[in-house]
Amino acid sequence: MKKLTLVVVAVLSSFLYSCRESTREKTEEAVESIGEDIEDNAREVGRELKEGAEEIDNELEEELDELDRTNHNEEIE
Repeated sequence: MKKLTLVVVAVLSSFLYSCRESTREKTEEAVESIGEDIEDNAREVGRELKEGAEEIDNELEEELDELDRTNHNEEIE
């Protein structure tokens, strides 16, 4: 009976250890996935900010060109 009890305890211990390792691996994979998602999102935000800055720069250049044309026309008159 003692041997049976020891075998059952050993099997349960092995099972619990296996579950713990599996949980640890899943947690590590989830953390890595979250890190990759954060990196991807940061890159996307960077691209969008760059595009937005370029649009603003283009609009400012257009406005300055328009002001220059207006000032030039006023000087001619």
